[in-house]
Amino acid sequence: MRKEIKNREDVYKLVTTFYGRIRSDVYLGPIFNKHITDWPHHFEHLTDFWEGNLFQKRIFTGRPLQAHKRVDRDEGYTINEQHFGVWLNHWVQTVDELYEGELAEMAKFRARKIGTFFLVNMFQAKPRVE
Repeated sequence: MRKEIKNREDVYKLVTTFYGRIRSDVYLGPIFNKHITDWPHHFEHLTDFWEGNLFQKRIFTGRPLQAHKRVDRDEGYTINEQHFGVWLNHWVQTVDELYEGELAEMAKFRARKIGTFFLVNMFQAKPRVE
């Protein structure tokens, strides 16, 4: 039964369930599993990120756009809109399976905005081929 997102424990469940899907995805899993070596730390870090986003808390520290640009560079600048589309589909499906309500809808809306922002900025950071 779905419920509303109410606290950090709910956010943690969302993050860990979502990344369980990502880690086993044939398209995204190899990238994530190559670049994330400490999954427990990553889960806590991303729980901070989403808890801050959903509950308007200033608890997240880090530079996620820079980290994503670095991964794209290390992957030969091959990350594209398809990767973000698969990522977003997993996120929306995970949210919809676990939660309902205003914060669940906000989580999906913010993921779309964040994904678009990252995709555009990563595209602009790619080396120009002349």
